[in-house]
Amino acid sequence: MLLGLILAIIAGALVSLQTIFNNKVNERTGSWATTTLVLGTGFLASLLGSLIFEGKNTFVLQHMQPWYWFSGMIGVGVVFCLVQGMKRLGPTYAISIVLTAQLGTALLWDSLGWLGLEKIPFTLNKLIGVIVIIGGILVFKLGQGRTKEPQENTTPIPDSMKG
Repeated sequence: MLLGLILAIIAGALVSLQTIFNNKVNERTGSWATTTLVLGTGFLASLLGSLIFEGKNTFVLQHMQPWYWFSGMIGVGVVFCLVQGMKRLGPTYAISIVLTAQLGTALLWDSLGWLGLEKIPFTLNKLIGVIVIIGGILVFKLGQGRTKEPQENTTPIPDSMKG
């Protein structure tokens, strides 16, 4: 369990880091070019890693449901939407909404047993957990308040400098 926890924390940190990098690339090019670059370099890195660690077994794809093949296309939506969301909301707000949507969607899929997942009962505690997270996002965003206006320089000018 500890290893799973550590890996999940690393994954969360990497997603945030990747999103910031994606946003910086998007500042220099368009969203579609950013998505192509991100997923293209990801494809090359994962292909190389797979060939190194799995060798010939890389392309043994047995007993897969047909809809699993669409995962890469879903990734296009993920990268494109993250880049656009960050551009409009900023990194912290966008990522907090993304993570909440992930949690809510995973809870829905688990509760309904969709896509071959083991059906896990929906409980009031799970709903309260999601609501608390949404409340935290609202407090974060709405609690920022107004930023202070820059004040004029009110430092008195010495008489010797007045003309």
